[in-house]
Amino acid sequence: MGCQRRVKLALLLAAVALATSPAMAQKKAAPGVTDTEIKLGQTMPYSGPASAYGAIGKSEAAYLAMINEQGGVNGRKLNLVSLDDGYSPPKTFEQTRKLVEQENVALIFSSLGTPTGVVVRKYLNDKKVPQLFQASGATFWGDHEHFPWSIGWQPNYQTEGAIYGHYLLQAKPDAKIAVLYQNDDAGRDYFAGFKAGLGEAAAKRMIIAVATYETPDPTLDSQIVMLQASGADVLFDNTTPKFAAQAIRKIHDVGWKPLHFLMSVATSVSAVMEPAGFEKGQGIVTAAYLKDPNDPQWKDDRAYQDWLAFMTKYDPEGNLGDSFNVYGYSVAQTLVQLLKQCGDDLSRDNIIKQAAHLDVELPMLLPGIKVHTSPTDSYPVQRMRLARFEGKQWALFGAVIGE
Repeated sequence: MGCQRRVKLALLLAAVALATSPAMAQKKAAPGVTDTEIKLGQTMPYSGPASAYGAIGKSEAAYLAMINEQGGVNGRKLNLVSLDDGYSPPKTFEQTRKLVEQENVALIFSSLGTPTGVVVRKYLNDKKVPQLFQASGATFWGDHEHFPWSIGWQPNYQTEGAIYGHYLLQAKPDAKIAVLYQNDDAGRDYFAGFKAGLGEAAAKRMIIAVATYETPDPTLDSQIVMLQASGADVLFDNTTPKFAAQAIRKIHDVGWKPLHFLMSVATSVSAVMEPAGFEKGQGIVTAAYLKDPNDPQWKDDRAYQDWLAFMTKYDPEGNLGDSFNVYGYSVAQTLVQLLKQCGDDLSRDNIIKQAAHLDVELPMLLPGIKVHTSPTDSYPVQRMRLARFEGKQWALFGAVIGE
């Protein structure tokens, strides 16, 4: 073998050894990941009919800013690009494509909404881009078999709806029920869970009126009047914050006094109950899984104190009475835990793999509730407690319910 040939062979072997060394093998990265940064994408309704949810995106950005100030995750800063979609699915698709194809984000994190999430779900799964912790409780976010790159975070709507159905059978077995829901997948999901909780026979007997609404509708006045006229003494109310406040006011103003169930997605004290009028929301029942910042029982709780300090320093314009700020804080904590678990393998394959291996107790979840996933269970939070609106806050009652 000639000298020149031996030198070439030595260089080739050295290159192969370097490429297969542990350091090189461990450094795997998705687009948007460098040695110093992880770029994340998100769409939020900072404008439009669901703009109250914009607080979630702001609190998440604030939490990640705090983490960056502390050194980031495994030495990398978190760069969240959060774009307004106005709660409009066509705009969501446009903005999500921009995030993936122009901003080159590693993943989509906690974008808000069911119709807005569905419109990009196939696109993101086809491109194998993680759609992490979609801010929606639609049951299909747990469909790992067909959409393995998508996962939700909060309790799914069917589980929550079933909780109300089970409770109603005990509390008011002869109820005459009116149902109001948003005419989309989220609304239908809640309604399906509620009927399942009642049972087929009871649902047919007890539900006497159903009304729906569309997000562009200006008010719910006609639906409330129609449901009241049915003679119902229970209202199953699945509305988003703007419409929930309208419904609470109208129900009070027309003198209707049903047992009122309000879904957890619309129970923010500052965004819903206060604008509706505290006196008009007394006795409404919901289900909760987060510590309500308005509940005085948490005043001396270390987790609440830490959240309050976070809000004061990093999100000073955020409303301390808005539970959406607790939601954003908690989801962001989940993301940080997931990225820590990824170590130096920040490939998209490993990111979505770690999303299926979470087991973490978050400080602002109610006691007895935690984030848990597995390869066969893609529903991170599955337990809740019932609560009733009393005075200016939600008062918990009963035991933790769920899997």
